[in-house]
Amino acid sequence: MILEGSCHCGAVHFRCRSATPVPYMRCHCSICRKTAGGGGFAINLMARADSLEVTGEEALTVYQVRLPDGSTSPARRHFCGTCGSALWLFDPRWPEQVHPFASAIDTPLPPAPERAHIMLGSKANWVPVPPEGPTEVHFDAYPDQSIADWHAARGLTVD
Repeated sequence: MILEGSCHCGAVHFRCRSATPVPYMRCHCSICRKTAGGGGFAINLMARADSLEVTGEEALTVYQVRLPDGSTSPARRHFCGTCGSALWLFDPRWPEQVHPFASAIDTPLPPAPERAHIMLGSKANWVPVPPEGPTEVHFDAYPDQSIADWHAARGLTVD
């Protein structure tokens, strides 16, 4: 599936190919909450890094998180330098993947049959989380199941 996305002001547009476009995983970590906002969480998708096409690259800015131990994360969060919209994350440790934020995608996305709330161990106290149940699963940290494995297990992987 081709995902097309953009920033709020229109300075940056991008497209990429994703076999895993269901926006099911809500990350509540302090990094996602503070850099992407919106409900106290961010929803990351996964796409093929070699398919990423960007127009307006000159408007991009990149942020690399400073970790508690003082080191810098290799993950690169791409934002529009004009309006501040969070667009995607690329981590060279997984060079075949790029993780667009669902909030930046303009293409209609398939609805999620369930939601995984991850990184609840660092969730802000003001953020409500639905009770755990068949369609709402909770994780204090990052789950063992990858985005690709989650899609495959539910028959939701697309071309």
